[in-house]
Amino acid sequence: MFDTKVALIVRDDLLTWQKLNVVAFLATGIAAAAPEALGEPYEDAAGVTYGRMLIQPMMIYGAGVDALRKIHRKALERELTIVPYVEAMFRTGNDAENRRVFRDEDVDAMNFVGMAVRGPKNAVEKTLKGLSLHE
Repeated sequence: MFDTKVALIVRDDLLTWQKLNVVAFLATGIAAAAPEALGEPYEDAAGVTYGRMLIQPMMIYGAGVDALRKIHRKALERELTIVPYVEAMFRTGNDAENRRVFRDEDVDAMNFVGMAVRGPKNAVEKTLKGLSLHE
């Protein structure tokens, strides 16, 4: 199988459109942070080339904000790749504003709505211990 694991954790009290939006953005962050995890482009029978995707599954978990903060601390300790998404980012309209509102968050009480982590399989699994897959 894979010696790494990718997990996307989304806050379980969000509206459906918000969950989908967060998961999509988190997945792009993992792809950008780990280009070595991307497969080759797809090609159909007519020879048309399509985009690349990650070569391994991304597991999606649900959690509350307190659990997301705990995961954040553990992921930092284990030096995992972390892609964060905070609630204030829903109110921005561009990447620069997203980074500004993220920077303005209180690091001890970040209002996470989602987070992606990637790293050695065992380290990711220990970081997520007790979480359930999103329903």
